[in-house]
Amino acid sequence: MAELKNAAEPRAEEKKRKTSVGEFARQVRDESRKIVWPTREETVRTAIFVFIFMLILSLFFLGIDSAFGAIVRGAIGLLQ
Repeated sequence: MAELKNAAEPRAEEKKRKTSVGEFARQVRDESRKIVWPTREETVRTAIFVFIFMLILSLFFLGIDSAFGAIVRGAIGLLQ
């Protein structure tokens, strides 16, 4: 077990090669070619889903806030 640990240490000690500006730009260009953009239909469908989910959550939190508000008003009314 100790032998395996010692075998991995030289790799950890290796210095990383610094990337030049040109190499970095080439890597960015290569990676940007891999991007798959959504279609218009997918974008519209996702936007509608987000709007409906936002509406449902806003109504949920309105109900929770109203319920806690009523509880606090009731507790304050008992203290007076």
